[in-house]
Amino acid sequence: MDSGRSPARSLAAAWGMLCLLATASPAAQPPSSSAPEVVSILKQKCLQCHGAAVAMSSLSLDTREAMLKGGDQGPAIAPGDAEASRLYRRVAGLEQPKMPMAPLAPLTAAEISTIRKWIDAGATFDLPEPGEFKSGESDKERAFTPEERNWWAFQNPVRHPPPPIADPRWSANPIDAFLKAALDRNGLQPAPEADRHTLIRRAYLDLLGLLPPPEEVDAFVNDRSPRAWENLVDRLLASPHYGERWGRFWLDVARYADSSGYEHDRDIANAWRYRDYVIDAFNRDKPYHRFIVEQLAGDELEDRDFDSLVATTFYRIGPRVRFREKDNPYYRYEYLDDLIRTTFQGFMGLSVNCARCHDHKFDPVTRMDYYRTVGMLFSYVDYDHPLAPPEKAAEYGRIKREVEEEIRPLAQQIARIEAPYRKAAYERKLARFPEEIQLAVRTPEEQRTPGQKLLAAQIVSLDVDPDAAASVNVSASYARMIEVGPEDDAARRKLVDRILKIRERLPPPLLIAEGVRDGDYRLTPDGPGDEPLPGKGTRFEYGVECCFLPDPARGYVVPAVHFGANGLDVAEDQNAAVVPPGYLTVLVNGAAPPVARPPRDGSLTSGRRRALAEWIASPGNPLTARVMANRIWHWHFGRGIVPTPSNFGKMGLPPSHPELLDWLATEFIRQGWSVKRMHRLIMNSAAYRMASAFYLPSNAEKDPANAYLWRFPLRRLEAEAIRDVILSASGQLNPEAGGEPFFPSIPMSLRESYRQGRWRMTSEEPSTWRRSVYSYWKRGLKYPMFEVHDQPDLNVTCEKRNVTTVPTQALTLLNNEFVLIQARHLASRVLREGGGDDGRVRALYRIALSREPSPKESAGAQAFLRQQRDGYAAPGAADPDLQALAALAHVMLNANEFVYIN
Repeated sequence: MDSGRSPARSLAAAWGMLCLLATASPAAQPPSSSAPEVVSILKQKCLQCHGAAVAMSSLSLDTREAMLKGGDQGPAIAPGDAEASRLYRRVAGLEQPKMPMAPLAPLTAAEISTIRKWIDAGATFDLPEPGEFKSGESDKERAFTPEERNWWAFQNPVRHPPPPIADPRWSANPIDAFLKAALDRNGLQPAPEADRHTLIRRAYLDLLGLLPPPEEVDAFVNDRSPRAWENLVDRLLASPHYGERWGRFWLDVARYADSSGYEHDRDIANAWRYRDYVIDAFNRDKPYHRFIVEQLAGDELEDRDFDSLVATTFYRIGPRVRFREKDNPYYRYEYLDDLIRTTFQGFMGLSVNCARCHDHKFDPVTRMDYYRTVGMLFSYVDYDHPLAPPEKAAEYGRIKREVEEEIRPLAQQIARIEAPYRKAAYERKLARFPEEIQLAVRTPEEQRTPGQKLLAAQIVSLDVDPDAAASVNVSASYARMIEVGPEDDAARRKLVDRILKIRERLPPPLLIAEGVRDGDYRLTPDGPGDEPLPGKGTRFEYGVECCFLPDPARGYVVPAVHFGANGLDVAEDQNAAVVPPGYLTVLVNGAAPPVARPPRDGSLTSGRRRALAEWIASPGNPLTARVMANRIWHWHFGRGIVPTPSNFGKMGLPPSHPELLDWLATEFIRQGWSVKRMHRLIMNSAAYRMASAFYLPSNAEKDPANAYLWRFPLRRLEAEAIRDVILSASGQLNPEAGGEPFFPSIPMSLRESYRQGRWRMTSEEPSTWRRSVYSYWKRGLKYPMFEVHDQPDLNVTCEKRNVTTVPTQALTLLNNEFVLIQARHLASRVLREGGGDDGRVRALYRIALSREPSPKESAGAQAFLRQQRDGYAAPGAADPDLQALAALAHVMLNANEFVYIN
């Protein structure tokens, strides 16, 4: 991250200083005639990484003084001796790595010669003409090379015809034709089709994340209809459990959590509504392009509804230092950066966020592109949308305002009573922090340095002004109040009683969606006869000082974005050039789309977010359909056609089957952006139905990673699915869907180690045995079973989950209280089936593994039961049969086959 200085400004200042240094040089060191060319070379090829604002490797080339000082590797120049100068040696390739690095073009032979002559001549500069280095010059974007523009992912997908395949098994489905052609080219032999027991278990785990009931297994195995498999897939896609499984995948992409993270990790009270929205969207097969637009601009649509308003919670479920934005505009830019990362990596597979401080190092995304994107998003503000008819919301608001106005003077009296006690408590708390933090907090806000602002942000501010405090206390619960003296407590109690009596007139609170909307930036008189003017500093909801760009035709203004702004120094931010909103230059061919799509119903909103969303969701966007088709493939097979699902740029891996990916992308659009139709297409392929238990030495030698899909990939279930299939096996899965999250049971010692934010201690009982997608996801406190099985980082969008194999996973499944309880319930379920040991073993295998045990497995399990039963046969012992069977069930829940999709 840069220091907050725009390159335009730092360059102007730096070269101005350089000129002064040059004029102060001894007369014996005349300026070099090549200095202007050197200036041009450095500005074009070097200062993106080694300007004062970035200074990678601590090296700045902005001034002669900085070059002499050098960076981590020592001085950059030795005046009079180019051969001894690291700057020359790096650009000439005499030392590695050669500079500049890709994607910047290397210096030409003529440019290298110019650098050499300049250093040999003493490395001094002519005095530039006045105004030669003016602010804004380095805001200009570099031109992209044809190679960059022609990158495969930036070209529109081409619908290649499926190659002709003679084998009827591989010719019925276009997917199979593309795959078989690649297998043949690489001399690979595909696996045979899996048996029906394996197929139904695979389908259930893949689409629902649950085990198939034994009776469903029997029905499918014995169904000789040619459409038996297709009918099974259709039934599973119609199940409400499908959205619970596949919605969880999307929540990874959206970096979903129920708490804010950072040091306070506060509760996001209505985040779960977004989770339910996602699950419902998958269940209803909401067209994916609509799914995109609702999340980015659901409030800007003419046909907006409660669903689309809830969808905008996408903006607010990221990590946040909650309630500190107004005091620290810096965080506003941090949240925008998080949003840009999640939006572009999630929907388009591009790391646009890497261009925040400098042009992208590998992909054709400039820093100007980044700030254009900021301009498309900048006008949003947090807003709690009432989920009620407008007339009901208006009536509630009217009554609430009346009640609050009546309460306000009483709350102000309470605030005055508490003020000295709060101040004393705050001082005691502040005294525990280091001196530099105390100094930062006590320094008036307008006098704080950028560093002090960040330090002060770590301490929750204390507002002892009664009028300001009352605005917070109007809705306070008064259940827990600061301790005050006896007389003050009695006076406060009377005031609280009066407030609670007044509050009885309030109707029940409205349901809300924690979403966003555009800020209210209407053109209104700034004083008698005055109108806001462009460039006039104004503070809006987030405390971000900005200038407004008026649109008198709509009576509306939008906040302007300045190049390089980061909120650390507001005055400096505003001195930079204003960046117009726009799209990624490399993807705009011809005339750019409109940068605003305001709704036609006259709603007061800029329509910029909608324009961005519709551009992303357009069939003409070369990335969006490819990225989602690849994600669906990845979630089915454990590996995408592009193995880096969130990076289709140069640092991502290339597609293993580019023609197939293009065909899938075009088919996805042709099928109305239907995810369920893509499931049917993929799951009805011969490739999906291949066996995983297949091995040929020649295949393994040629394609050890199975990139060409010569067998079905064996893969472990994710953390939540492991917990869910355990509940599915035990018969204890609580089917309650949606609503507020439950808190899984954790040890008290774990909670005591992390006290921040909300967590409700629970025990292992049916109310906590709901599907894992409905559990509370806390950024700072992960549920141990999930964490050990590779739960992703909740602070950033998740490209794909890691799959590790570590001893703590086995130890968790062996010793976790939840697993032990469910093993006992599984044993009870088997006992209810009746029969002797042979029947019990058979029932256990049919429930847990969806197949019959082999004779060897049955004999071994029965021997284990006898051994365990003998150990529990002591007089007065609990039911030996149950104890022995619970031990065997526990073994089964720890089997690899149980937690893998095969």
